[in-house]
Amino acid sequence: MRNRWLAAPILAAAAVVGLAACGSSSPSSTSTSTGSGNSSGSSTSTGTTTSASGLKTMMSSKDGTILTTSSGMAVYWFAIDTPTKSNCAGTCLTYWPALTGTPSLASGVSLPGKLGTITRSNGVMQATYDGHPLYVYKADTSAGQVNGNGSNASGGLWWVMTPSGAKAKTTSSSGSGSGSGSGSGGYGY
Repeated sequence: MRNRWLAAPILAAAAVVGLAACGSSSPSSTSTSTGSGNSSGSSTSTGTTTSASGLKTMMSSKDGTILTTSSGMAVYWFAIDTPTKSNCAGTCLTYWPALTGTPSLASGVSLPGKLGTITRSNGVMQATYDGHPLYVYKADTSAGQVNGNGSNASGGLWWVMTPSGAKAKTTSSSGSGSGSGSGSGGYGY
């Protein structure tokens, strides 16, 4: 009887975990070329990957100007990644799907940094911006949300990608996401 107050938060957490694992069944791109272009495209998600075509920028009311997918979902980078290697695999990808394929920009969008790709350990090409492998966050359920900005999850900190590559303001709640870890890291940011 005394432990009933714990049931609601536990059930709510289980529901969030269950929802975070949901995704579309559309195929993802696995292009092997690199570079940037000005073609538009769609953001197709398979649960652990999302297409990197048609990237654009948008103003988030909370975190300034950020890089987004063609459908307006915030794009993130993981502080413990390197310019040549993603350190997000397994369960991490359930919550932080990788942007895959050759990245391109939506028509009329220009960015000061450089788009590129790395090859993940499973052979899939992952999009990068200024040397950061790119991801989206499953808890961002609509365009413009930045629920993962400043999160310490899966062994490191997650930041929404800005056009300059600098860390965005952290006005969203810290600590959301999945996994544990106490380290942060990165390379120059």
